[in-house]
Amino acid sequence: MKSIDSLLDKILLIGITVLDDNEELITQVQVYGPVIRADADGIVSCRNQLQNEFTVPPDFENVFEAKPGEYNLRSTGETVIDPDYLSSWTVHCGNQEQIKQYSEVGFSGYRKQ
Repeated sequence: MKSIDSLLDKILLIGITVLDDNEELITQVQVYGPVIRADADGIVSCRNQLQNEFTVPPDFENVFEAKPGEYNLRSTGETVIDPDYLSSWTVHCGNQEQIKQYSEVGFSGYRKQ
């Protein structure tokens, strides 16, 4: 990534792998959409066709340019063609409320209120 501003209006494909305390897979969340805000408070994209905000931490070293091609989302069956950037995360979680949060809004602790 060249600069933080280079993310704006670019398509970001986000993957979150949720594991339990025994490292067993609970779920995988995959979303994509244009980045609408990127700053020290987080990287916020407009999620898929739902038009709600989805946030990941402001770790700009965890955002990589995507190789051209088709990316198949296991979680929705959608195919994303030629996203601009990729970002993937692994979290440990056993709480159903947290799992729901990761699925719906990402890392809500980074969302602006």
